[in-house]
Amino acid sequence: MPGTNGGEPAQSTHDRIELVATVVMAAAAILTAWAAFQSAKWSGIQAIEFSRASAARVESTRLDDRAGQLAAIDVDVYLSWLEAVSREIEQGTNAIDSDAGYQPVEGTLSAFFYDRMRDEFRPAFDAWLQSRPLLNPEAPKTPFQMEAYVLADAVEADRLLDEAGEHTEAALTANQNSDNHVLTAVALALSLFFAGVSSKLGDWSNRLIAIVLSTVIFLGAATVLILLPKVAPFG
Repeated sequence: MPGTNGGEPAQSTHDRIELVATVVMAAAAILTAWAAFQSAKWSGIQAIEFSRASAARVESTRLDDRAGQLAAIDVDVYLSWLEAVSREIEQGTNAIDSDAGYQPVEGTLSAFFYDRMRDEFRPAFDAWLQSRPLLNPEAPKTPFQMEAYVLADAVEADRLLDEAGEHTEAALTANQNSDNHVLTAVALALSLFFAGVSSKLGDWSNRLIAIVLSTVIFLGAATVLILLPKVAPFG
């Protein structure tokens, strides 16, 4: 029951306010530590994901450069073969579009280049010959336009580039999660502040306002903290 001294509440009311303030301060302190821990864990994940993204990009660049070098080799061999077979056709020693298709003649320069075509290039080249490029106007102009021409290094470089993008997205998500936990820790610290000053205020109504603010902020921050993504303590 309220007392009669200046509208002051009974001692039991003061005790209840003190109890609520103590509980809020204890819980807020624990959750603040947890939020800081989660923020640190997410920051670690962010660093790892950015590192993985960087490594994937470096490897992608290396493979893309090597694919370009291999493609240049294929082009050089193809042009050399084309020049050689053109001379052989003029001399009547070879025919690229006979009924049997191109048949390398042992000892000829075109056969020399044909035998030295890379395994990745040969399927596309043979498919191109089968399209009768000299007789069929709809045939691809070069074997490099054939679907069969695939450079494994180029495919892997593209895959790694996509993987780097995924790691970057994961790092940005981890960064946002870390920031969210920091903001939650700030809110919990604010709750701690109001709970702490509530015991220093002389007027009981001001103490009540402070503890109510502290409790509301605490409940809001705790709810957000519960809903935020978490990292296992030993994960």
